[in-house]
Amino acid sequence: MAEKPTGSDSHLIGVVSDTHGRLPGDVLTAFKGVDMIIHAGDIDRPAILETLGKIAPVAAVRGNMDRGPWADKLPLTEVVEIGRTILYVLHDPCTLDLEPDAAGFSAVISGHTHRPALETKNGVLFLNPGSAVMPRFNTPPCVALIRIHNGSLEPQFIELS
Repeated sequence: MAEKPTGSDSHLIGVVSDTHGRLPGDVLTAFKGVDMIIHAGDIDRPAILETLGKIAPVAAVRGNMDRGPWADKLPLTEVVEIGRTILYVLHDPCTLDLEPDAAGFSAVISGHTHRPALETKNGVLFLNPGSAVMPRFNTPPCVALIRIHNGSLEPQFIELS
């Protein structure tokens, strides 16, 4: 289980995916003041995680393009507990092999598609921040923020220039 923010019942989480070895300055600006950052895979270079780690604690999963000894140390899935809120993180949403609502997860965070997506199923938020550097399907480069307050989740997409 990933390191979690402590203290109040209000937290701000930055969510990014599919950086593929590049981290635009807009991401750092968007994540200023977050309590934690989640990277949903396809990081491509460990320096990305090091840079993000200078902003806030980072929970990251390995994507299909993450290779090498550094990437082998990353889990394929991660459970992030923030107060009463439990988030499940994986790279490819098609590999989800559990029932998130039955497992007690408040949200499932994924990447892989390079397309921002937001949906609620059976009371579980499914969030894909899209790609910060290589968007597809005429979508902008994007990250997301999740405001957690007393167990409720308020997601917001942040378009990058």
